[in-house]
Amino acid sequence: MIAVEARGHPLVASRSLSGLLIPNENGDAPMSYDYHIGVDYHKAYTYLLVQDRGGQVLRSGKVKNDPGSLAGFLTPYLENSHAVMEASRNWTVMYDWLDELCDDVVLAPPLKVKAIADAKIKTDKIDATILAHLLRADLIPESYVPREAARALRQALRERIFFVRLRTMVKNRVVTIFDRYPEQTRALREMTDLFGKIGRGQLELLSVSTIDREHIDRAIAFIDDINQRIHASEKTIRRFSADNADVKRLKTIPGVGEFFARLIAAEIDDVTRFRSAKKLAAYAGLVPSTYASGGKCWNGRLIKTGNKWLRWAFVEAAVPAMRAEPALKFDYEHLKVTKGTNRAKVVIARKLLTIAYQVLRDQRDYECRDALERRSNLSRLS
Repeated sequence: MIAVEARGHPLVASRSLSGLLIPNENGDAPMSYDYHIGVDYHKAYTYLLVQDRGGQVLRSGKVKNDPGSLAGFLTPYLENSHAVMEASRNWTVMYDWLDELCDDVVLAPPLKVKAIADAKIKTDKIDATILAHLLRADLIPESYVPREAARALRQALRERIFFVRLRTMVKNRVVTIFDRYPEQTRALREMTDLFGKIGRGQLELLSVSTIDREHIDRAIAFIDDINQRIHASEKTIRRFSADNADVKRLKTIPGVGEFFARLIAAEIDDVTRFRSAKKLAAYAGLVPSTYASGGKCWNGRLIKTGNKWLRWAFVEAAVPAMRAEPALKFDYEHLKVTKGTNRAKVVIARKLLTIAYQVLRDQRDYECRDALERRSNLSRLS
């Protein structure tokens, strides 16, 4: 039996988890299952380990990543069973297969699992054993499993992001050619739509070498192809979010357009899983790291963990939000003096996140501050 050293968890001492049945955080005994399955998922295969109630290993080994192989390995142990796997890349495939077979499946955040139990020697078997031990002891910190509709929308949105970033890379490669022809391209650098109809006409007039002309022509053809894929991706996004009421409410927030409304809705999915806007900010990575020592406490840079897509959406929406909402612009100009441009922008992003949380929590459209103040003044006068 593998001895698992547990660290940093209030309910775990530094001893083996073998044979333990530890109460959960509410003091209740964990739900009783006959079989506890640790799943170490990889791209080419999966390592499975099955334990009984007492922690005895009943079966372990590698299986191919397909539902038939998984079911064949686990068939004797499926009645009254639960499984655990880490939220690694493409976890949804294995999670859905396990969900069809087991009574319950737990998705665990890898960093938190490592903080609770970290083995000095790392192998597939040890990883699966650690997961099974922690599952049996009810010590697995759970990750949220997005609903199927949110998962599909996330995939479609990220596909569009990929194509847009690819298009930007191709455009930048064309612009690097300008460095070889500074006299001809000085005016082109000032154009706001270099790859639009007028810009392309100017690109055709450039007197460049044969190889550079071929590069420019291929790049423009590639951009046209990417544009078609972006258009098709946007159709998919609209189809998966057509009836999403959260998207419609988020669009009423200044600076949050069609795309960011859909992205925010997909990444949050169910706002009730966050007890407060502060919890949502931590999930998005829009909170500073905190250092405390010797009775002193100070804040550092933004935490590196968190949902990068959600953080990106709010930070990008901050600039158009300030243009649309004078109150946010005023806050930004005031903060910029004391905190600097970048920190001030992050503070505005955090304000937008708080607004989004309140809009989704209360199921209501956003009202600008001026409208709220006018309503408040009218109520005082009446």
